[in-house]
Amino acid sequence: MIAYAVYESDSRLLCYTNTLAELGHSVDVIAVKGENGPAPAPTKGVRIYRVQGQKYAGKARLGHLYGMLAFFCRATLLLSQRELACHYDVVHVHSVPDNLIFCALLPKMRGSKLILDIHDLLPEFYISKFNSNETSLMYRLLLLLERASARFADYVIAANDIWRAKLVSRSVPDGKCEAILSVPDRTIFRRSGKTRSDGKTIILYPGTLSWHQGLDIAIRGFAKIAHIVPDAEFHIYGSGPEREMLCRLVHQLGLGDRVKFNAPRALCEIARIMEDADVGLVPKRDDVFGNEAFSTKTLEFMAMGVPVVISGTKIDRYYLDESIVAFFTPGNEQSLANALLAVIKDVTFRKSLAERALQFVAKNDWQNNKDKYLNILSRLLGDAAVRCSCELKS
Repeated sequence: MIAYAVYESDSRLLCYTNTLAELGHSVDVIAVKGENGPAPAPTKGVRIYRVQGQKYAGKARLGHLYGMLAFFCRATLLLSQRELACHYDVVHVHSVPDNLIFCALLPKMRGSKLILDIHDLLPEFYISKFNSNETSLMYRLLLLLERASARFADYVIAANDIWRAKLVSRSVPDGKCEAILSVPDRTIFRRSGKTRSDGKTIILYPGTLSWHQGLDIAIRGFAKIAHIVPDAEFHIYGSGPEREMLCRLVHQLGLGDRVKFNAPRALCEIARIMEDADVGLVPKRDDVFGNEAFSTKTLEFMAMGVPVVISGTKIDRYYLDESIVAFFTPGNEQSLANALLAVIKDVTFRKSLAERALQFVAKNDWQNNKDKYLNILSRLLGDAAVRCSCELKS
C-alpha cells in the first residue's frame, strides 16, 4: 500500500490492510508521519514505513507540489528496494496524487499487479482548492495524468458510483473499474456507550480544515443559534490550510470558547469522541469537487449512533435521504442553523435519525462490502492466491 496520508487516520486504508492481515497476508504500507507524536502499533502482519514528515498543509501550489514530489521519490526508492528483497504480488496505490502509481514501475516490470485507488478526483480537487476552472492548463494536464495513471494500473477503484461513472467516461475502461464506498471499519467504529455527562450540547466536526469542507459556513451558522442554545459548543478536530482564517472568524463573531479547535486524532480516538457528540456536522460546499465527494465521516457518525446534519450535495442525496440525515442547503448558513436547531430541539426527530442511520450503515459497512475488494484481488491473482475465508464470486 502506498498512500500520501497518515495511516492511522485513513479509514479506507485501515479497512484494506486489516482485512488482508486477517486473511494471513503480509502488508507493507508506505505513508507519512502524523502530527500527534508516536503512532500506535500497527495490526499484526502490517508494517508501516513512514518515509516523510507531515503532508504539506499550506495553500501555495509549489509547496504542495514539492511535498508530493518528495514523497513520490522517497516512496519509489523504498518500494524498489523492498521489491528486490521480497517480490510483491500486488501494489495498491492510493490517490491523490494519481502519479503515485508510477512508484511501482519496477514491481510492474517484475510481474506485480497494480491497483490505483482514487479517493479523490485530482483535476476537480485542484480547481476547487486553488480556485481555478476546467479551462485551465493545469486542469487539462491533470486529466492527462489521470488517464495515463489509470492505463498504467491493472485495476482502478473509485470512491463512489458518481466518480466511477466519470472515470469510465474519460479515463478507464468500464470492465477495469469498480466503485467501493469509503465506509467505517466496525472494529473501530463500534458503540460502547457515551461517557460524557457535562450537560452540554456538543456539535462535532472531525476532518481537514479545507475550503471545500465549508467550516466557515458551519461557524457562521453556529453563531446564529449560539444564543438560542446557550449550552451548545462546536468542537473541531483536524488541521489544514484554513485554520488561521477560521480562528479569526470565531474571534470576529465573538464566539470565544464556544468553538474549540483540537489537533487531529487517530481513528480509534476519534471514534470515541464521535460517540460522545450530540450532533455530527458535515458542512461541505457543493463546488465542482465537494458536490461529488462523499465524506467518510458521515457514515462514521452514523455507526456511532450520532444524528448528522449535512450539506445536501449531489453525492449525499444520491446515497441518503431525509429519513437518515438532516439536510441543509449547501452554502446557506441560515439553512444550516435551522437544521441544527431542528435536530437539537426535537428529541424524537434526533432519535429517529440516529436509528434509521444505524440501519443504513449496517447494510453498507465494510463487513458487507469487503468482498468487492477481495473479488478484485481474485480477478488479478486467482482465488487460490487470495485465500479468502468467504466464498468469492469472480
